[in-house]
Amino acid sequence: MLKKTPRSQLSRKGSRARPKQRPSDPLKLLAERVRQARAGCGMTRKMLARNSGVSERYLAEIETGKGNISVLVLGRLATALNVSIDRLLLDGAEPPAEFLPTVEFLRQLCAEDLKVAHRLLLDHFGGIDPAAHHRRVAFIGLRGAGKSTLGRALAQRLELPFLELDQLIEQHTGLKLGLIFDFHGQSGFREYERQCFEKVLQSHSRFVIATGGSLVSDPRTFERLLSSCITVWVKASPEEHMQRVIDQGDMRPMANNREAMADLKRILAEREVLYGKADIQIDTSGRTFEESLEMLIHMLRDTPVRGPSRA
Repeated sequence: MLKKTPRSQLSRKGSRARPKQRPSDPLKLLAERVRQARAGCGMTRKMLARNSGVSERYLAEIETGKGNISVLVLGRLATALNVSIDRLLLDGAEPPAEFLPTVEFLRQLCAEDLKVAHRLLLDHFGGIDPAAHHRRVAFIGLRGAGKSTLGRALAQRLELPFLELDQLIEQHTGLKLGLIFDFHGQSGFREYERQCFEKVLQSHSRFVIATGGSLVSDPRTFERLLSSCITVWVKASPEEHMQRVIDQGDMRPMANNREAMADLKRILAEREVLYGKADIQIDTSGRTFEESLEMLIHMLRDTPVRGPSRA
């Protein structure tokens, strides 16, 4: 016969079995990080106060999650503790010992060496199939560049399914894009975008997809796109971007906004570096649709199949 375990022992065992909960309050998370870093340096609070120029009383408030710390004070603490600011703000579990030295090593590389290191990491640990990468084409660029038009025609020519990520997000949520932003905000939309793209990768080995113009602003999803697809930046002049959107019957860019063109140019300038990471860039300004399509097909044929990188 099984012996009944006393309730007191059950509660003690249960408490030991539960994983430690991370604080969800950003100030409490910061408090924990500061305490951990201070302990790692073997500093007392008085020593940290002296080295950082932050009063001991204020440090006590910070380390109990009650001090609403400024960026300036955060920088002083990071310097005194000899850690990076991002370590004090890092969410989730404490990273392994190798993590921070690796990040610091990567930071010291020049731009070209960093690209090589990035590719090596993706090839070895990213779980990316080079052959599958070449069978997937993703269009990026601002609205009105011609992503959907070119993408649909390319998919037909290559006999591949054509997908529009924004439409998939609307189908997934049952809401129009504007309502998704209203109800769930920017972060909510980005999470749906990420989920829907992952579903595409899981359900389709070959496809052509047109993405939203702002996808590149989400580093995590954009990195996934770059590593899993041949990416095509469809470019056009700001004037052609605007006119094409208006020709489609969408007057939102001009509605009650005298600075619409200036805003468009500013957005394009801010995203240019991100769009520039694409494997292929095609400028549709001043070209017919047929010319753009033929040029794109020629560029795709000349794009080498990505193979494993060599150390």
